Amino acid sequence: MAINFDRLMSLEIPDATQTYTRQDSILYALGLGCGLGPSADGELTFVYEENQQAIPSMAGVLAHPGFWIRDLDTGIDWVRVVHGEQTLEVHAPLPVEGTVVGKNKVIDVIDKGEGGGALVASERKLFDVATNELIATVGQVTFCRGQGGFGGPERPKTQPHAIPDRAADISVTLETSQQSALIYRLSGDFNPLHADPKVAKAAGFDRPIYHGLGTYGVAARAILQGVCGFDAAKIQVMNARFTAPVFPGETFLTEIWRDKNEISYRVRCVERDLIAINNGKVILND
Repeated sequence: MAINFDRLMSLEIPDATQTYTRQDSILYALGLGCGLGPSADGELTFVYEENQQAIPSMAGVLAHPGFWIRDLDTGIDWVRVVHGEQTLEVHAPLPVEGTVVGKNKVIDVIDKGEGGGALVASERKLFDVATNELIATVGQVTFCRGQGGFGGPERPKTQPHAIPDRAADISVTLETSQQSALIYRLSGDFNPLHADPKVAKAAGFDRPIYHGLGTYGVAARAILQGVCGFDAAKIQVMNARFTAPVFPGETFLTEIWRDKNEISYRVRCVERDLIAINNGKVILND
């Protein structure tokens, strides 16, 4: 397989439409571990129908186009791809139920050089079907291992969001359960890597791993608790770089730095003392 810049940039990814319910919003929150540990009372707003809110990171799973990297003629070796970065911009509060359509496209392909792999950036704009209102813009960067050297336009080097050089202003520790991946996959990601021990071992893990977007959602839980008072409408932007796989049942410590309405964060797996998400950035609504 070989990546072709022009082919990827002109790729037509089919729109996806999804109708979801209040129960789906609750199921998503449960897959992130909401309701466990000392923050359970505050998180009731995400798992109970009275005054219910949707966690903003749920936009990442709604109207998802599926595994288009594998299913379409992309030239990408889908077996070797890993999720590198995730971005989210919220344009309107995410409804707890409704019908949405996701319009998807590739927005950039970056050659890291022979042996250095490639980065494929894609974007999904999420619209409310009833009102045609733009709800969220979801971005993903996929790292394609071993597929560099195809050429393409030169790109200036960009630096990830810098974590402040001081002690964290806030730290939030959140639990997940051994069932987290099995629950989270019901929100749409049925990759057997997150459920089948045989598949996990074939991929080099001693047991199924937790979804990257699950870890991202746990970070959203921490931000909502630590700086938002569990008010989902306060998150406007939430970006992350994935740095290590984690397992369901592990505990996550989210370190948070606040500079006015800009939040920097990183997520550490407590049991193994490794960083799962780094260079995280959140912009809060005024």
